[in-house]
Amino acid sequence: MLYNLIIIVVVAAIAAMGVFAGFILSNRLAKKKMESSENLSARIVSEAKKEAETIKKEAVIQVKENLLKLKAEFEKESKDRKSEFESLERRLRAKEENLERKQDSLGQRETAIENREKSLSSKESQLHEKHDRLNQMVEEQREKLEKIAGVSSEEAKNLLIQSMESAAKAEAAGVIRKIEDEAKRTADKSAKEIIAYAVQRYAGEFVAENTVSVVNLPSDEMKGRIIGREGRNIRAIEAATGIDLIVDDTPEAVVLSSFDPVRREVARISLERLITDGRIHPGRIEEVVKKVRTEVEQIIRETGERTSFDVGVHDLHSELVSLLGSLRFRTSFSQNVLQHSIEVAHLTGMMASELKLNIKEAKRAGLLHDIGKALDHKIEGTHAAIGAEYARKFGENARIVQAIATHHDDGRTNTLLGVLVQAADTLSAARPGARREMLETYVKRLEELENIANSFGGVDRCFAIQAGREIRILVENEKISDNDAVMLCKDIVKKIESELTYPGQIKVTVIRETRVSDFAK
Repeated sequence: MLYNLIIIVVVAAIAAMGVFAGFILSNRLAKKKMESSENLSARIVSEAKKEAETIKKEAVIQVKENLLKLKAEFEKESKDRKSEFESLERRLRAKEENLERKQDSLGQRETAIENREKSLSSKESQLHEKHDRLNQMVEEQREKLEKIAGVSSEEAKNLLIQSMESAAKAEAAGVIRKIEDEAKRTADKSAKEIIAYAVQRYAGEFVAENTVSVVNLPSDEMKGRIIGREGRNIRAIEAATGIDLIVDDTPEAVVLSSFDPVRREVARISLERLITDGRIHPGRIEEVVKKVRTEVEQIIRETGERTSFDVGVHDLHSELVSLLGSLRFRTSFSQNVLQHSIEVAHLTGMMASELKLNIKEAKRAGLLHDIGKALDHKIEGTHAAIGAEYARKFGENARIVQAIATHHDDGRTNTLLGVLVQAADTLSAARPGARREMLETYVKRLEELENIANSFGGVDRCFAIQAGREIRILVENEKISDNDAVMLCKDIVKKIESELTYPGQIKVTVIRETRVSDFAK
């Protein structure tokens, strides 16, 4: 038990010593930490003070630099202002000196003018005196002449004036008659020479074309394949191309009918390819037609571009180029319209060169004069009016537009350019072989035109003139009044439009006149 007590006492003593040692150690550590914190705080405060001093010095330096910069700018601006003021002062001083010199000069001029006025006044008084003496002398001489001649001065003056007027009128009449005779002799000759020279320089070839599109078949068996089961192939062709496919009794051939020549051409090429390929069904038809249409459009664009380049007409709108190319597939009385337009362009340019006019403008008007024929099957109106409207729409100048509108002489005010286009158009159409129309057809059209006019009451006589482009109707004035004549003209126009097929337009003129006769006994 004592041993245990000793152990306990020893352990307690050791523990007490440990606690005491720990207390002493912790106290020392605390003192070291406190000293370290105080040193750190002192170091931080010292560094903060140094940094504050540095910032303060930098701020002072920056302020001084800014002040120096502002001072320099102010001094520079002041110097510039001073130099500007000095320059203004110098200019003002120079202007002041100029004004002084001008004032001195004006003073000298004023003095000279005053001297000149005095001199002129003196001369004027002298002239007045001389004029009075001359008038007196003239009056004395006149009185002497009147006594000698036996007539007054007014009578003599009138006789002289009458004699001079008669002589002048006779001479003027002779000169006018001579000029008119010379103009009549030379004008027709010059016009014929210009036209003949233009025709001789351009001798284009003509190929007669017909407007019927016929597709030849390898055999009559192909007609059945084209028609298809229950006509589905023929319906597909008509729907895809927009034309009428006519299958009749004509052996080994079918006919394509359409007012649109481009559609007809697309249909012709497509049908030929389908016949060659042998696969004819709705799907294949649509595929071939789509491909051919793209090819034809490309051909039209290339044709228009090539034509404008060959003729020398540039900067045409793309739409006009396409319309020009589509004329390749248009004919008029078997004459290809594109070839006709090319020839008119060349003829117009040649006549313009002889007359010293603008050749490029003349060629442009000639090439575009029939551009409306590419659209007259789609738009109501004459091809001249349609072409003029489209030319105006796509940027052509007013002279070109008017020449296109008046190339068929429809009553509008024509210009010299329009007259040249009209003459070239007539020359191209009148060339041997250019256009072809059967005599029977021509005579029949004239007879039908006159029969339509004679079918109305009150018509006395009628005459188809200008190759059927105009009809003049004489009416009975007892039966037809002026107002009735206006309505009669409109009714005849409507009937012609509804019953006849004709190229261009037909002018209808109704004539009503009153004649009064009597005998002198």
